[in-house]
Parts: sequence; structure tokens; C-alpha cells
Amino acid sequence: MTNSDITTMALMIDANTTSPKFAPALLSEITQYGAVGVRRIYTDWTIAAPNGWKEFLALYALQPVQQYTDSPGRNAADGALIIDAMDLLHTGRFSGFLLVSSDDTLARLALRIREQGVMVYGFGERLTPRSFVTACDRFVYLDTREPSSAEPESVEPQDAGRSPLRALIDKRVMTKAKEVCPPPGQQRLAKQRCRFDDPVFDEIAHAVYAIADQDGRATLGAVGTQILKQMPGFDVRDYGYAKLSDLAEDCFFLEVERVGDIMQAITVRLVSIHSDVPIPVDDHRTLEDRRQSGGQ
Repeated sequence: MTNSDITTMALMIDANTTSPKFAPALLSEITQYGAVGVRRIYTDWTIAAPNGWKEFLALYALQPVQQYTDSPGRNAADGALIIDAMDLLHTGRFSGFLLVSSDDTLARLALRIREQGVMVYGFGERLTPRSFVTACDRFVYLDTREPSSAEPESVEPQDAGRSPLRALIDKRVMTKAKEVCPPPGQQRLAKQRCRFDDPVFDEIAHAVYAIADQDGRATLGAVGTQILKQMPGFDVRDYGYAKLSDLAEDCFFLEVERVGDIMQAITVRLVSIHSDVPIPVDDHRTLEDRRQSGGQ
């Protein structure tokens, strides 16, 4: 393997908006993206606030970058991070950037890097503004990576009105899905497992619809790519699954087909779709709303 075959990433952390408690989860997560050639973390190291990060500097080979705080309440670290990121981008040495922040100040940077044809992976907490989340090719929520000793709480199936996905699936299939859904005590991890109103199910259905062939089928790999385009923060682990194929098997509205014994090709297809009213991917109205408007 030559040096050109190695995926080299640049890790840049805004310590002012990222808690050090996420350090183990973050540094474990980034190992799957390639070799991390640059590991920089930005803050004002002269103040007490970021001291929690200091114990991780040597442990994870993080290079601290000092940025003095000029005025109270102002995050000066992101300015230095942005300048350094642009310098690194123009070297042409990096296949992608790992940007760690829980505010939206790096959103424009993420878009600029992507304009250059370089991948951007974002990391932050659930409170991260959507503008930064959607600016990244993929976004990982760090607060869902923390290990928890608490027992998963049981959540009863909710019926909080019709979602776009419910409009796609007929009542017979919905009823059957509720019958076969395991009780909370038998579920693996995900408390969302039986929540049919979860928005992620809409995203999965629309992803399949967007790329399906004439027979209505799509490869699972292509579906995963499409979901990330629609929902950069999507991660099957948030729903208690190790693989997308496991989640697909539990989606009551998908027909899953596996071809081959060792190297299996997996395809999926939406089942029981109302063919009399076509629903484009970008149309989030319910079936009832579309019928009232004459299917337009």
C-alpha cells in the first residue's frame, strides 16, 4: 500500500463548545474514518474552563492550540480553527476533515471544504444547530455514544397522528406490524424500536422511494447513502442496531431480500404502497391531504 492509498484526515476540535467527557467516545469513533494526520484542539488554555481536556492531550496525541479570549462571552477559538482548516485544505493532503463543535460557527467552513470535493464529518451534541449538522456529509452525535448503565425504558407504541410514512402504508400492514412487535422486555437496546411515529422511519421510506428501480427495489448500501444525504445525523446505533441491515429487518414496511451465501447482496422494497396516489420524495403531505387536492 502506498501513501496515496491511505485516507488521511484532519481532526479539529473546538474545546469551547465540546465537553471533555466526550473525548473517549470521540477518539474511538474517529478511528473508522482513516489515519488522522492532524489532531488539533482549540481554546484559551490559560483559563480554568477547558482544563478537563488537558488530561486527554497526551493520551490521544492532541495538539493544543492557544487562542486568547479577547472579550467575555466570545468564542475566539473557532476563528483560529477556521483559518488553520483553510490552510490545511489548500495543501491538498487530506481526504476529509473531522470537525468537532456543538454550535453553528463552523457551518460555513464545512460547506467551503465540501465545495473543494473533500469530505466533512461533524461531531457534536444533540443541541448542535441544524445548520452545522446539514453542512456536513455525515454528523455524529457524541452524547449518544456515551455508555449508560441505566436500563432502557419501555416506550409504548404512540399514535400521535398520521405521519407521511403512515400515509404510505395501508392499515392492514400497520396492524400486523403491531402484532409482531416484541414487548419492551425482549427488545435489544432501542427504546424507539416500536415507535412507529419516529421521523427516521419516514426518512428510510423516502430514501427507498427515491432510488428504487422499476421493480421498486433498491440495494441497502444505496439506501444508506441516500439516508445520510437526507439526514446527515443518522446512525443506526442511535436505534440500538449494529448494522443497517438489522434495522431494515425490523422495519415493518420493508421487504428485505438477501442473495448469496457468503457475500450477500441485500435489497429492500417498500410493501403495501398505495399505487393509486404516487408520492414524490420531496412531498411530505399525507395521503389524505393529497387525495383532497386531487393527487396534485
